[in-house]
Amino acid sequence: MKMCSTTGVLLMVTVASLSLAFLAYADKGTATYYTPPYVPSACNGNHDEGTMIAAASDAIWEKGAACGKTYKVTCTGATNKGVSHPCTGQDVVVKIVDYCPRGCRGTIDLSQEAFSAIANTDAGKINVNFNECKEEQNNYDFERIKDNVT
Repeated sequence: MKMCSTTGVLLMVTVASLSLAFLAYADKGTATYYTPPYVPSACNGNHDEGTMIAAASDAIWEKGAACGKTYKVTCTGATNKGVSHPCTGQDVVVKIVDYCPRGCRGTIDLSQEAFSAIANTDAGKINVNFNECKEEQNNYDFERIKDNVT
């Protein structure tokens, strides 16, 4: 009888640990920002997607497959000593609408509005965690995207 209760406790601890590990998973990178105008864009041409948007670097672009994907982005700290505590403590969800070409300074280039929601823009570049929001659909014409990037 003692073995059953020990097994049950071990099972509960294992499940709880796996759940916490799943919740804690996030990609790490850096974020920068760009300023308006936000159109035209590589994914949408002249279609305006608002201001909670971002451009993907080669790290997440995937030859245009990133278009339309949404990411939850969280500031985790400064990348330089200029602004030692840039984070606001907020998260932001952005939609990938553009490509940040080679030489892009960040993993994800946020609109100025999205960046300012999570950090002081004086920082210019911040460390971030980002997770793809899987519930969003991605219905983009990849041939059109390729034409917009080249």
